[in-house]
Amino acid sequence: MTNSTSNSVDTSTRETIDEFRARVIAFHKSVPDLLTGIDDPLERGKTYRRALCDARLAAVSYPIELGGADLPAEYEAAGREAALDLLPGEDSMFTLGVGMAVPTLREYGTPALQQRFIPAALRGDEVWCQLYSEPGAGSDLAGLTTRAERDGDEWIITGQKVWTSQAQHSDMAILLARTDADLPKHRGITMFALPMNQPGVTVRPLVQMTGVAEFNEVFLDEARVPADWVIGDVNGGWALAVALLGHERTSLGRGVTTDDAAKSKAGRSPLPFDGLVARATAMGRLNDPVVRQQLAVAYTGEQLVPWGTQRGLHPSIGKLWRTLQGRHAAQLAHELGGATAAAWEASDTDADYWAYHVLNCRGMSLGGGTDEIQRNTLGERVLGLPREPGPDRNTPFRDLPAN
Repeated sequence: MTNSTSNSVDTSTRETIDEFRARVIAFHKSVPDLLTGIDDPLERGKTYRRALCDARLAAVSYPIELGGADLPAEYEAAGREAALDLLPGEDSMFTLGVGMAVPTLREYGTPALQQRFIPAALRGDEVWCQLYSEPGAGSDLAGLTTRAERDGDEWIITGQKVWTSQAQHSDMAILLARTDADLPKHRGITMFALPMNQPGVTVRPLVQMTGVAEFNEVFLDEARVPADWVIGDVNGGWALAVALLGHERTSLGRGVTTDDAAKSKAGRSPLPFDGLVARATAMGRLNDPVVRQQLAVAYTGEQLVPWGTQRGLHPSIGKLWRTLQGRHAAQLAHELGGATAAAWEASDTDADYWAYHVLNCRGMSLGGGTDEIQRNTLGERVLGLPREPGPDRNTPFRDLPAN
């Protein structure tokens, strides 16, 4: 007989997956009452995250000391599926932190960094953004020029980032910066946890053709990071950057929410099938055989996205499929609108909702890596095709032509 250790988990009283799924659903059905009377979107999101953690329903496969529930991974997947259509829209502002920064910290951060950042991110106490893309380094992310220089117990960061979601609300950022220009471009990059609320960090909104400022540009003028807030190894940040992008594409490739009641103008979620059916009905075109065929395509795509994720397909496949789904659904919504799709009154909130998504859907092909980058990733890393030739693999970054 072996003695149990103090940190062992007693599985004899663990709820079954079905019991857990029912608890997730019951909790989320209580959320509207929880948020009643709270008008500020950020505070609504934080209230939800705090209650989620108090119920031990956030990152349930994580250790209890990090804010999880120490449950097997299959509980995590079951809870995510059960809550898919019940999540409050305000939770989307925590996607970058909970879905990308937290798993990267869990995999590569020191125990001290994990304890410092993961519980706060899960509870919504700190909102995160992702400082990756630059004006001259978008698809060629490894060409970034934002630099980090060591100064005693701190790193000093100077440069510019762009297309940053939630930067205006964020307390922290996952930052990629160049720490050694004498190394080839993929090997001189380091990942940092950057405090956003400090002198030297300036956030400016970018208004899109939808009329919404969903993204920001961020200027870094000698911003500072504690020396021990490096994630992973100095000059070893590229592997972490790729890992985080994998988490991002997994998040973007997950199932499409089917709840259209809120008519949300935000994010990168394809229009739901139920909403398209309602629009076809309202326009008197539900019995049109061509429309019904296109609705069938939309329904099939909506089902394939979560099914593919459940099968464990490569994240780039889910991300690509979600992009196709988003464009098809938006195009169908536009065609259903007929002449009214291009001419609506400013007071017509329903028409404005459809117009927003028609304009917004093209961004799905860009955010999280372009479709072309996804196909390159699948070709090289899944199919084993050779990389495109180029001088950048072994040439010091400072010797490469500037973008």
